[in-house]
Amino acid sequence: YTTRTVPSIVIYCLIIILGTLGNGLVIYVTGFKMKKTVDSVWFLNLAIADFLFVSFLIFSVISLSQNHQWPFGAFMCKLNTFVSVVNMFASIFTLTAMSLDRCLSIWVVVWAHNKRTVCKAQLISAGIWVTATVCSAPYATFRTVLEHNGSRFCGYSTNMTREQKWSLYTFRFVMGFLIPFLVIFVSYVAIGIRAMRIQRTRTRRSRRIIFSIIFAFFICWLPFHVFNFIELKARTNPDLWSIVRIMGPLTVCLAFLNSCLNPILYVFMCDEFKKKLQKSICFVLESALAEDHLSFMSTRSISSTFSRISRKSDHLAHLVHTGHLHQLLKKRKNT
Repeated sequence: YTTRTVPSIVIYCLIIILGTLGNGLVIYVTGFKMKKTVDSVWFLNLAIADFLFVSFLIFSVISLSQNHQWPFGAFMCKLNTFVSVVNMFASIFTLTAMSLDRCLSIWVVVWAHNKRTVCKAQLISAGIWVTATVCSAPYATFRTVLEHNGSRFCGYSTNMTREQKWSLYTFRFVMGFLIPFLVIFVSYVAIGIRAMRIQRTRTRRSRRIIFSIIFAFFICWLPFHVFNFIELKARTNPDLWSIVRIMGPLTVCLAFLNSCLNPILYVFMCDEFKKKLQKSICFVLESALAEDHLSFMSTRSISSTFSRISRKSDHLAHLVHTGHLHQLLKKRKNT
C-alpha cells in the first residue's frame, strides 16, 4: 500500500456499500412495489446501470490493494472495462433522457399526456442500452493485460497509437459528458423557468434541486475527462506526472461517486418513491414483529402445555407412591 492507494481503497469500499444499498433499494421499490410509470422506468434503468457499475468496482479495489496489478486474466480485464464503460454510458444517457422527458412534460403538457407512455419509455431505455454497448466496444477491444518487470497490469494495448487514444478519450468526453451535460443543463434551466411561473411557493426548493443535479453531474464527471487528457499529455511532458499521480485517484473517485448520488438526487426526492419505500420498510418490520410475536406466543403455549403435563405426572406419581391410586381404581371397578 502507498499513501495514495489507501484513501482510494477506502473511498471505493464506501462507494460499493452505499451504491449497492441505495441502488438496490431503488431496484426493489421501482421494480416490485411502484406502479409502472414513465418515471419508474427511468429510475429502474438508472439504478440497474449504477448498481452494475459499483458491483464491478470490487475488481478495482483488489487491483489497487495489489499495487495496480491485475490477477484476473485478460478476459476479465476486457469484461471489467466493458461493463464499467457500458454502465457509465447507460447511466449518463438515462439521466439525459430523464431531463428531456421532464422538460417536455412541463413545457408541452398536452403532447406529453398523449404521447408519453410506459411502452415508449421502455423502448427508449432498450435503445439507450444498445447505444451504450456500441459506444463501449472499442474500449474493451483495446484493453489487455500488460507485463512489466514480472507484474501484470490491465491497460490499453501498447500497439495503440497516440492518435487512437486521443480519439477514444475525445469520443468519451463528447458522448459521455459534453452533449449530455448541455442537454441536462438546458433542460433543467427550462424546468426552473417554468417552475417559477407555475408554483412560486416552491421556487426556492426547485432551484436547490435543479442546482444540485447540474452541480453533481458537472463536478463528478468533468475532472475525470480532463484528467484523461492530462494523462495523455504527461507521456510527452514528465512535469505533468506529479499532477497525474495526485489528481488521478481523486478524479476517478468523483466519477464513481456519481453512482451513489443518483439515487439521492433523482429518486429519493420523488414523493411516490418515498411513500412506497416507507410502506415497504414498515411492512418488513411488521412482518418481523408479527413472526416474533407468534413465535413468542407459541413458545408460551408449548411451555404451559408441558407445565400442565408435568404437574399431572407429578400428581400421578404421588398417588402411586401413597397407594391411593389402587384404592381409586378399586372404587371405580365396584361402581
